[in-house]
Amino acid sequence: MALRRTDKLLGGYVALLSVSLLARPWTPRTGWLLALHGLFAVLLVLLAQLTPRQRFGTWVHDLYPLVMLVPFYTELGLINLDLGHSGVLAHDLVVQRWESAIFGGQVSYEWIRTFPSVFWSGVLHLAYFAYYPIVVLGPIALAFAGRRDGARDVLHATMLAFVTCYLVFLLYPVAGPYYAFDHPTGPVREVWSARLIYGILAGGSAFGTAFPSSHVAATTASTYAVVRHWRALGLTFVMPAVFLTIGTVYCQMHYAVDVVAGLVVAAGISVLVVNPCAGRGIATAT
Repeated sequence: MALRRTDKLLGGYVALLSVSLLARPWTPRTGWLLALHGLFAVLLVLLAQLTPRQRFGTWVHDLYPLVMLVPFYTELGLINLDLGHSGVLAHDLVVQRWESAIFGGQVSYEWIRTFPSVFWSGVLHLAYFAYYPIVVLGPIALAFAGRRDGARDVLHATMLAFVTCYLVFLLYPVAGPYYAFDHPTGPVREVWSARLIYGILAGGSAFGTAFPSSHVAATTASTYAVVRHWRALGLTFVMPAVFLTIGTVYCQMHYAVDVVAGLVVAAGISVLVVNPCAGRGIATAT
């Protein structure tokens, strides 16, 4: 079984990341990260040896990109930490100037403080968490429903959104308002869903991964792709995706310009990648 386009996408991303690591000053973790890249290359070689008869291996081939999101995201945070907080936050000052020029102020800082609402804080923090089930459940549900080509198309669109954002994070890391500003206080911060999100971020947030918003880019691209392949399922993701997009700013996780950039990434993928894929799938089905 030949490598698929998503395999090649991720393989190319890891190759570029390896070149970037070699071009930077060597740190104690550089060798470990390069070793992990080597293991990923071995995984791709093994996947290329699979045959359609190897059902378990085919399932792994279909869905392994979802597992790779965790190490890829964590790795970027580790790389950006080597630049130092001050180096990354210098980029935030530039983005904050864009924010003020476009929106007339720091929306991510001012919104929740100007219009504090325990109800909306609860809803929007919960919607921010919706990123995880939307990105994961769409392709899994399609695969288990026997729509394997659709699952692969959704995963490709999702991973392309992530890779696009990750390359920007690598070249121009931005910490985001979660790191740049003091956190909100009071009841809007103490609602249970806000505590849930802050707990997750305290344990797994990657520094320097704010612009563009990969949450918005991947969620939007994935939702649109699922709608194209399984309309009923995809439509259940639409409102959580909309609230997530709003919540990333209201909950002070991203600058508004991060969200706009994430939507631009998703729109480009939807027009150039998702529509041709869905059209080809429909033509094959008929």
